[in-house]
Amino acid sequence: MTATPGSRRVLLAAPRGYCAGVDRAVIAVEKALEQYGAPIYVRHEIVHNKYVVQTLEKKGAIFVDQTAEVPEGSIVMFSAHGVAPTVHAEAAERKLATIDATCPLVTKVHKEAVRFAKEDYDILLIGHEGHEEVIGTSGEAPDHITLVDGPEDVANVEVRDPDKVVWLSQTTLSVDETMETVDALKGKFPNLLSPPSDDICYATQNRQIAVKKLAEDAELVIVVGSKNSSNSIRMVEVALDAGAAASYLVDNAGEIDEAWLEGVTTVGLTSGASVPDVLVDGVIEWLAERGYGDVETVKTADESITFSLPKELRRDLRAEAAQLSQS
Repeated sequence: MTATPGSRRVLLAAPRGYCAGVDRAVIAVEKALEQYGAPIYVRHEIVHNKYVVQTLEKKGAIFVDQTAEVPEGSIVMFSAHGVAPTVHAEAAERKLATIDATCPLVTKVHKEAVRFAKEDYDILLIGHEGHEEVIGTSGEAPDHITLVDGPEDVANVEVRDPDKVVWLSQTTLSVDETMETVDALKGKFPNLLSPPSDDICYATQNRQIAVKKLAEDAELVIVVGSKNSSNSIRMVEVALDAGAAASYLVDNAGEIDEAWLEGVTTVGLTSGASVPDVLVDGVIEWLAERGYGDVETVKTADESITFSLPKELRRDLRAEAAQLSQS
């Protein structure tokens, strides 16, 4: 992948963009709007991408921060990041029909939390405080879960029994940083149990591997993604750690600073797991207008995983919501 002198090119990561969980969640909102008509309420952003949220709002989705904002007798969808059991209880109290668009890989972590809590383990959840996924997972077993926000947080961790402790993690973290945290935890708790399978999702790992490959040859790596997207933020960090001289997160081509291109022959381009292709295409066009017309795909993995749509989309939820509001 050596560029000829004076040539400018773009290395385009593959895989990039939508993962199976995001694709499922976005389609679920669109199907719900088609099937039941607007409005469909969605608790929090269905996925962490500004463009996707605005597009769905135009179609009739209403995004709310709290269940209490949803009128009784309405349909509410839970985002791909998952919610705590208390949120399901709140929805039932408000007589809401619900559609659960939680990513199945997040659901897996929830189930692990419930299982280990039943076995009375102290659960060390590696993740970022305040992230919706962490809030949802912690809510499954609040008396058993301690949040560990990176390796520097390990010194503060206390458990009841160092021989009965397990770690779980947010699905969208940096693989390298997570293992650094796990190593630090194992140094403190030698008998720390690992979950039965990796919690960090396949798509997050694949996109980070692709970014590392881009960073080998690109002086600049552009990651398309929103500022509240954990997996997108991690990709910028991974690019810099892998040797890229510069890496930036942008929502779209309009946020790119031309000054970033000064002296740059090769631009690496990728996108977070909640980013539609149209935004990446816009960046490719923007770069082509500035002389970076040679686009080479750098493929590091094949992705063929798909998830079936939420089962609630096979029912008449408007009728259910009406019955609930009358009961």
